[in-house]
Amino acid sequence: MILVKLGGSVITDKSQYQMLHHDVLVRLCEEIYDSGEDVIIVHGAGSFGHIMAHDHRIAEGYKYESQIKALVTVSRDVRQLNLEVLDAMISAGISPVSLPPSACVVMRDREIVEIDFDRIRSYLKLGISPVMFGDVALDESQGFSICSGDQIMEALARELLPKRVIFVSDIDGIMDRDPSDPGAALIGCVRPSDLEHMKFHAHVKDVTGGIKKKLAAMIGMIGPDRTCMIINGNVPGRLKAALRGDEALGTKVELD
Repeated sequence: MILVKLGGSVITDKSQYQMLHHDVLVRLCEEIYDSGEDVIIVHGAGSFGHIMAHDHRIAEGYKYESQIKALVTVSRDVRQLNLEVLDAMISAGISPVSLPPSACVVMRDREIVEIDFDRIRSYLKLGISPVMFGDVALDESQGFSICSGDQIMEALARELLPKRVIFVSDIDGIMDRDPSDPGAALIGCVRPSDLEHMKFHAHVKDVTGGIKKKLAAMIGMIGPDRTCMIINGNVPGRLKAALRGDEALGTKVELD
């Protein structure tokens, strides 16, 4: 089984509210099907979740009454995106089922403390691909919080031990400077000892910690028998190659 994160940056335009990259999503799902691999899919919220969640401080928990209206709107919006992902997967020939974190995840202090892994395993045994996504979830210490796709990926990798973990982004991988800089170069490999010395940049609203937190999560997923990498989903064929274990341009995260 392979764990795949379809990043919000590649399946949506994170700078514009509810802007879906439909053609990219459809192609990525076709590549997943063509790979012949069993997968669990996690997708980001992208512009369907981050903008309003950021503006109303949803990740900070309950602060004021007007957050409730924003919370239910975010919850609805990310399910709208999830339906788009399910439709694309079904059209590609994959059999998916949605497992919303709000219904199967418990959080405390913004961290996941419980996931219904038995349900996930049961779907996998039936040949069904579980699909999870960045969502609003109840938080035992602050009322509610954001359960990010990267947090879900880390929890699933620890418990289910996939043979590969693939993050699909809108850039080739981790760059040595701001990706918008024409001189930016791809870093082919990142190890845990590199993290404290790296600089990170962000130009869009992201309530889940951005690339630095993503890398920290990826470091938590690696092991002697497990590869973890970031690839560019805008390049046709790259996800399919990574799924099959073929050479694919990107950034690998490895042990020191």
